[in-house]
Amino acid sequence: MDDKKGKKKRIRTGKVISKSGDKSILVLVSRKGIHPKYGKIITRKKKFMVHDEENKAKPGDIVSFVETRPLSKRKRWKLVNIEDKKGSLKI
Repeated sequence: MDDKKGKKKRIRTGKVISKSGDKSILVLVSRKGIHPKYGKIITRKKKFMVHDEENKAKPGDIVSFVETRPLSKRKRWKLVNIEDKKGSLKI
């Protein structure tokens, strides 16, 4: 009666800022928070190397990606889907 519960994988959403070689993209994730002492709203940014198996993502796209096993020295994330294309029009 061993229930194998996998670790819940983290999902992030961010903007592609560059293509870093074959099957790799660099994604910028921004989040807003309040400074603990001064109360000012500040933006924190972090860059993630993401594995893009099909080379579909282009710079400027909004993508979501999930945590995975280490794929290289810096890549520990895999592309799930492209939320919004760079050229799409929002009205």
